[in-house]
Amino acid sequence: MNNNLRLVINNTNKKIEEKYFFEKEELKIILDLYAKMVSEGSWKDYGLNISSKQVSFSVFKNATENALYKICKNFKPKNKNLKYLIIDTNGKILKNSFELTNLLKKINWKNFKN
Repeated sequence: MNNNLRLVINNTNKKIEEKYFFEKEELKIILDLYAKMVSEGSWKDYGLNISSKQVSFSVFKNATENALYKICKNFKPKNKNLKYLIIDTNGKILKNSFELTNLLKKINWKNFKN
């Protein structure tokens, strides 16, 4: 018998860590859009930036250039409409919404200019 193992039930002493990332459904929506844009030849690469305040999915036309756009999720927005953002290379907010699906589907990405 191993004396190093123990079962802990209802451990209220330890704080449950908050997870700072896109949820599975959110990531699926973003990756579906990314796959569509790659197949059209508009986007070539992506990157993820994660902090305790925000997670962002950056899209690139070429890997050597700055990101065309960043699709961001704020974890503690000051306003509910600032939960999801599309930001350009200069950090300017191009679009914002409280719902990711509506934010991404309303945009004609071929004609979307920053």
